[in-house]
Amino acid sequence: MLNVRKSAVLAGTAALATLALGACSSGGGGGTATTAAGGSTSAAALTSINVWDPYPQYDDSSAWASYVKACAPAGATITRTTAATSDLLNNLTSAVKEDNAPDVIMLDNPAVPDAATAGLLAPAKDVGIDTSGFDANLAGPGTVAGVTYGVPIGANTLGLYYNKDILDKAGVDPASIKDWASLTAALDKVTKAGSKGITFAGISGEEGVFQFLPWFWGSGASLKQPTSDAAVAAGQLLSDWIGKGYAPKSAITDNQSASWDLFLTGQYAFAENGSWFAKAASTQKFKAVMMPIPGQNGGAAPVPTGGEFVLAPVHKADSAAHYAAATKVIACLVGPDNQIKTDDQLGYFAANKDQRAKQIASDPIWTPWAAAIESAQGRTTDLGPDYTATSAQLSTALQGALNAAGDATAVKAAFAQAAKG
Repeated sequence: MLNVRKSAVLAGTAALATLALGACSSGGGGGTATTAAGGSTSAAALTSINVWDPYPQYDDSSAWASYVKACAPAGATITRTTAATSDLLNNLTSAVKEDNAPDVIMLDNPAVPDAATAGLLAPAKDVGIDTSGFDANLAGPGTVAGVTYGVPIGANTLGLYYNKDILDKAGVDPASIKDWASLTAALDKVTKAGSKGITFAGISGEEGVFQFLPWFWGSGASLKQPTSDAAVAAGQLLSDWIGKGYAPKSAITDNQSASWDLFLTGQYAFAENGSWFAKAASTQKFKAVMMPIPGQNGGAAPVPTGGEFVLAPVHKADSAAHYAAATKVIACLVGPDNQIKTDDQLGYFAANKDQRAKQIASDPIWTPWAAAIESAQGRTTDLGPDYTATSAQLSTALQGALNAAGDATAVKAAFAQAAKG
């Protein structure tokens, strides 16, 4: 997922106590470990394994923390450290330099190219990570310059939720919403009927860019030309919504959790938000339904893949032991037998098509999301490590456009200024 912290994601997830992880805990003995880079190295198995993840909303008492610790091989314990992705990446830089990096790290997928090009990650083949069986569109961000570094822990993406009660009251047929014009017409109709329009997260930074990408790509814009006329059209769409009162002014600073909380008040007709809220949506007093985000001229807009990658940082001393431990923990988290258990913990989809089909079949709440996740696009696939600069450029342009509140001249100026930057 994007660097998004998902409070309330675990509503409705099974308690950890019901999950049997015996298969994860086997095979933790010592012996000889092998790395592709350095050949066979005799190394005692680690008894203390360090795992870093970007889920600070799950403290040590959470089901997720217990789930991760249960992946410790026999005779070992896992110490989990959590922080926002940006902090993890900065901390990892220092840790690798000092050769005390964690054995396993989970990074938001756009951060993987940065970490790889900075020399912080060990190639998967050197570690012994099994990279087979993952969908190409979901696994793509883990490969940088032809080298694969890790595998997706799961995947999520974006859709357009709607409050069926509000649409019914306003006389809006959701099947009539096929493009930007019909969506804007629906927003006009529901607001005139006394309800509120749409929530989205326009916050500065990657989280806001993540939510902007469906509109950006839906306009026909390309990340290789982030300030094109098509990109400006996408910025104008959202700017107009704020200017006309269809979207709250707080969208400029709302993150995804804040914008979701607004939708949960039952006052808004629509919310652009993530698949990780699907379970929460199903428990509301009003009927919340997901539909694809429409493209400018019709059809479903491309949506970005969200979710983290599981990776092994570089180690110098005792690398064979560190990599052997990483292999066991990663296999526990994303191996075929446990992908669904892990992703249900996070509110994610399995990144393997067959596993995902089982997951969707087990709970009809996921059915509307199946096509979206299979056609989702990696944010870094085209640009690799250059995505970071492009995302920052888009964020600057988007902030200017949203603050323009519909002023077309100001929206164009925001994108023109971002292009110079």
